[in-house]
Amino acid sequence: MNHMRGFRHWHFHLDEMYVKMNGEMVYLWRAVDHEGAVLESFVTKKRDKSAALAFMKKALKRHGKAEKIVTDGLKSYPAAMKELGNEHRREMGRWLNNRAENSHLPFRRRERAMQRFRRMKSLQKFASVHASFQNHFNSERHLVDRQTFKARRSAALMGWTAPTASNCARLRSLHTSGKETVRGTGYQNWNGYVEAHFSDSWSERG
Repeated sequence: MNHMRGFRHWHFHLDEMYVKMNGEMVYLWRAVDHEGAVLESFVTKKRDKSAALAFMKKALKRHGKAEKIVTDGLKSYPAAMKELGNEHRREMGRWLNNRAENSHLPFRRRERAMQRFRRMKSLQKFASVHASFQNHFNSERHLVDRQTFKARRSAALMGWTAPTASNCARLRSLHTSGKETVRGTGYQNWNGYVEAHFSDSWSERG
């Protein structure tokens, strides 16, 4: 992401979503760029000005300034941006933030499969890791032909499988000792999680 900081069309799409945790609702803030890559995930108990400010500070510190920041109508955004001094960069419209809205869908599918979360720490960790999965396997199907898409998907899978192969023995030993290997997912290792999560999209698009 660092090489994109100087890109003059660098846009942020910010949005928040409800996540149920132990019968209570918490908020997952997400920042997505103009190409659909998830930049930042941040969990809070509220969605007021202080929560929005902490989220935006974290995203801007890690990824730099953006030419435009697209948000929904939540009043916490302009209040936080006014304090940051970038309120003039804000854009808001009926369909402008569809990029961020659509990025929630893969997370929602995994949330249902995992039967919710129990702790904010686990939710924060999973949201961050899931964003890395999503970005790694995002091959921009709408921009390339079928053969190029399949080649990129295969390369992404190989690139993910190779580094994790060395950890499989350690993960198996944890699993056999009675500890949950991939916490909250029900899989023995992350490779099984990836294959289960992306198999539907491979079959549909391949």
